[in-house]
Amino acid sequence: MLTHLDSQGRAHMVDVTEKDVTFREAVAEARVRMLPETLQMIVEGGHPKGDVFAVARIAGIQAAKKTSDLIPLCHPLMLTGVKVELTAESPDTVHILARCKLSGQTGVEMEALTAASIAALTIYDMCKAVDRGMTIEHVRLLEKLGGKSGHFIADEQVNAQ
Repeated sequence: MLTHLDSQGRAHMVDVTEKDVTFREAVAEARVRMLPETLQMIVEGGHPKGDVFAVARIAGIQAAKKTSDLIPLCHPLMLTGVKVELTAESPDTVHILARCKLSGQTGVEMEALTAASIAALTIYDMCKAVDRGMTIEHVRLLEKLGGKSGHFIADEQVNAQ
């Protein structure tokens, strides 16, 4: 059932007024593939624009907080925790893991996905002058906790089908 459509098929924001406040958490990931030389430059701190991982981390956190400004039917949320981790995976990949938490009436999946996506786009933006062929891959929800639909783990979902 598509909850963002009313009985006439028009888009609308879901009313969560009557939903219970519960703890909710979501984890999303993204990967940025690049030339090995580009990854080496990032890891060694040799990028002329500065610390790529630090800037991408801050961008991801800011993006999570602004998700409702970017996605029209998303509720503005009072996030209580946002963590963005970036890891170099040799020889050519940055793995991004974004975790968002709150106690609220709706989930934080979109915030985690937005954080991972914007962190990846920030890496691209900072490094495009040296590597325009970078690709952003595998943006996906890994895990979701809380709410009526319960606990979701991506790989378990794939294996269950």
